[in-house]
Amino acid sequence: MKKQRAIELLAPAKNLACGIAAIDHGADAVYIGAPRFGARAAAGNSLADIAELVRYAHLFRVRIYVTVNTLLTDSELAETEALIGELYRIGVDALIVQDMGITRLNLPPIPLHASTQMDNRTPEKVKFLAEAGFRQVVLARELTLDEIGHIHRTCPDTPLEVFVHGALCVSYSGQCYVSQACFGRSANRGECAQFCRLSFDMTDADGKTIVRNKHLLSLKDLNQSDHLEALLDAGASSLKIEGRLKDVAYVKNVTAFYRQRLDDILQRRPEYRRASSGTVKLTFRPQLDKSFSRGFTDYFLHGRQPGIFSSDTPKSLGEAVGTVKEVRDRWLTVAGVKPFSNGDGLCYLDAQGRLQGFRVNRVENNKLFPQEMPRQLLPKTRLFRNFDQAFDRLLQKPSAERKLDVAVELAENNFGFTLTLTDEDHHRVSVTLARAKEPARTPQADNWRLQLGKLGNTPFEATAVRIALTDNWFIPSSELADLRRRGIEKLLEARRLCYPQETARLPQTHTAYPAQTLSYLGNVMNEAARRFYEAHGVTHTAPAFELAPPQDAALMFCKHCLRYSMGWCPVHHQVRPPFREPYYLTSSDGRRFRLQFDCKNCQMKVYAEK
Repeated sequence: MKKQRAIELLAPAKNLACGIAAIDHGADAVYIGAPRFGARAAAGNSLADIAELVRYAHLFRVRIYVTVNTLLTDSELAETEALIGELYRIGVDALIVQDMGITRLNLPPIPLHASTQMDNRTPEKVKFLAEAGFRQVVLARELTLDEIGHIHRTCPDTPLEVFVHGALCVSYSGQCYVSQACFGRSANRGECAQFCRLSFDMTDADGKTIVRNKHLLSLKDLNQSDHLEALLDAGASSLKIEGRLKDVAYVKNVTAFYRQRLDDILQRRPEYRRASSGTVKLTFRPQLDKSFSRGFTDYFLHGRQPGIFSSDTPKSLGEAVGTVKEVRDRWLTVAGVKPFSNGDGLCYLDAQGRLQGFRVNRVENNKLFPQEMPRQLLPKTRLFRNFDQAFDRLLQKPSAERKLDVAVELAENNFGFTLTLTDEDHHRVSVTLARAKEPARTPQADNWRLQLGKLGNTPFEATAVRIALTDNWFIPSSELADLRRRGIEKLLEARRLCYPQETARLPQTHTAYPAQTLSYLGNVMNEAARRFYEAHGVTHTAPAFELAPPQDAALMFCKHCLRYSMGWCPVHHQVRPPFREPYYLTSSDGRRFRLQFDCKNCQMKVYAEK
């Protein structure tokens, strides 16, 4: 029989509350920022909070991955080494890292995952990383199903992590330098200035305006919920939700949605199994269009396609709820099929294509009374709801419960009674009650089952209660409750002691890196990283962009191509562009950028103009 492959749903957490919510709503693993050196400078967490999250997660065999995935200076390596030691001591399951200098530190036996910011998009790169000791590799978001499959066939024993939902960077991760160049804020140091969400004018070589004031680099949000099975069949083992800056309601809704989709697949496909334990019960119906999104795309999963960017706004539109029928002085009516609630947030694009919004004060059927009447709202305008008051209230309350199945058996021994608990992961514990056996005056079986099945405030749910007694013995309810409590405490301790903590040491290998020279794109910021590459056959290593920005360097490398999006691609559309190249983007603050189209590699590059 073919070996089962464990499939992991990996959810984000900006803090402890989000991490616990992710676990309760079905995550098999959670990734969270370290106190320092995570790729989201605004999402650091204390060691105490991470330790608490680890303790909670491990009850359900949920793994905790901590991001230490920024480029590091030489002066930061010692602090990073100490931090990693602390993370190992509190039981973190793996680190997601970018800087190869970390491999030269004195590390505890903690597994390392190769961050997507290492630019992992070829079989050669993934094979090298696996041979260098990386336990899991996070692939570039831009890969197609065929490319993922090719990597898996080349590296069949390497777990591959793929993004399935959330915000998209327009540049290949780890290969974007525009924030550093323009604002002195390095994306590779966790300080991205969100340049790609700005609006631009696009002009040609003669100064003719092609597009004015549009968000030409702002991509829609990724949504692969309809393609999870295809991703698993291509070789993905870890399905990752983006969102370490998202709030707890987002984490709850999106995690629960993907948990349900994934469970449907696992029920049909026995060759795949879930990577953690416990059953999730929800108090709401997950709906992706209720959470933040810029519209959805499956990006390049099935090859290049139009409509992957959201040029009108980088903000969340939410769900379409209908069209405006009538506008009066204090109210408007809507033609739509979805109900509204007092407090809903609605938005629309005005005649100039600008996003406008308003809050609903009162609802009477399809008649809406805004707090303040919106401007330039005309009949037939499409309305979107980017804040659903009723749905948000559901998620502000406890909205999920995760329980571990346990079988309970009460039996006799020579000096009294034995209670045995066996959980779904086959942990088995027994506790005893020393008590003389005396017959009860009334039937006791129902009371035994009632008392032994009361596991409400524990992580367990009794799926079976078996009574294996030879007679109708009397056991006081208080003693049964104490027996049950001791059994649960012992089972919890057994789960903690038997948690399958993975350890890994980096091998001493000299496998050749796929390239002999590294430009600034290698992101080598410290001497330890340079020594790593030198040991793997790299003969020349340029310093990172943050240390020495090269003249006329490309600042972004994008699979998203504006020439293709305009319908002028010489390869796909085979038409002659109506404007003369090169094209330029000009931001609202007057900065100008030149576009270069690399058809051989099917990329668009962005350069700063002096």
